[in-house]
Amino acid sequence: MQFKNLDEVDRKILKFLSENGRLSNAELGRLLNLTRAAVRERINQLIDHGIIDRFTIVVNPLKAGKMVSMYFNINVEWSKIDSIAEKLFADQEITNVYQMSGHPHLHVHALFDNQEQGNHYMRKLQSIDGIQSVDSEFLITRYKERGALLL
Repeated sequence: MQFKNLDEVDRKILKFLSENGRLSNAELGRLLNLTRAAVRERINQLIDHGIIDRFTIVVNPLKAGKMVSMYFNINVEWSKIDSIAEKLFADQEITNVYQMSGHPHLHVHALFDNQEQGNHYMRKLQSIDGIQSVDSEFLITRYKERGALLL
């Protein structure tokens, strides 16, 4: 993927870091034929410009014991969409909460230890004031998944 306002060196830094965020500035410098200080300065500029939002890790949910991945489409009352979203992202099971276009609804992803826990959470959702209906789906197969934007 190509982005405006990034030169080839910045794109390579982002590519290498997205593949392995543990690379040191010295290792990146060797890969890019730059000094460690030049790499550090480039990374700091990418952070200052908001291009790098944060450094993080990617956890394999299955190996961490989260055997069930569920998606919820939650129809809500317009006047309560923000408060419901805040309630949802406070729950530890929830990984993502999005407001979608069209009618007032949220698209939510959650990870659970087992199907029973997912079903219990579904019942919890149906009891929240302002939620009109909930559709849910279980993830069957992951063909492609990115935790972040790869360049």
